[in-house]
Amino acid sequence: MDVRVLSLLDADPDLGLLLPPDRLERARHELMVEQHVVERGPLSLGGKIGRMHVGLLLAGGLIVRELALCDTVSAELLGPGDVIRPWQQHPSRLLEGEARLMVLERATVCVLDRRFVTAVGAFPEVTAMLFERQLERTHRIAVEKAIAQLNGVDRRILALFWELAERWGRVTPDGVVVPVSLPHRVVAQMIGARRPTVSTALTDLARSGRLVRHGDGTWLLRGEPVGQPTGDASRTIRTRRFSRRRGVPASA
Repeated sequence: MDVRVLSLLDADPDLGLLLPPDRLERARHELMVEQHVVERGPLSLGGKIGRMHVGLLLAGGLIVRELALCDTVSAELLGPGDVIRPWQQHPSRLLEGEARLMVLERATVCVLDRRFVTAVGAFPEVTAMLFERQLERTHRIAVEKAIAQLNGVDRRILALFWELAERWGRVTPDGVVVPVSLPHRVVAQMIGARRPTVSTALTDLARSGRLVRHGDGTWLLRGEPVGQPTGDASRTIRTRRFSRRRGVPASA
């Protein structure tokens, strides 16, 4: 496993977007981190991670977080910019399950350790960006939960790939290229479907030209983005609150 020390803002320049130029250069020199290169397979950094660290910043590659629950497995795709805490995988004490992190594409991760916590205290702008990343991940999980409830596996797949295109897509004259190589198994886990059903739906989508997988594993997405709410889903439901008199509704 390759390890080197570098500036966090060289590994992820967007974390310095809120810093004025004079503080940006200071932060680049003071926010030093260890960067590890991890090969495909189960994520493992030996003794380099622990509960006293803030977490690991994924600077490159792809990692899938799989959660096995009863007879199903769900998945969350993690990419550059995401912060993870491998030692805090399944916090529930009553609902039994097993979480695991698998490296899909050779990954680089930056260790945000205790030394980093001390140094970043002088740069609240960077801390704010890290919190923003975590909130973005929370919103993304909510979107993927909604995708998994759509009727029709083909609709779920298209919605998922438009969501991936939002994160990493590149517009070309032929359509949007989504540069992620995803096994059918992972796609199935992300949308709540069975792998054979996903394979069939992907074949149909490729035949129609809406989603085509290239030989290098990347994807070409054509057509218009999906997800516009329709019917009852487009209505805003007013929340009813109750007055202090039990059972008597009051206006919202």
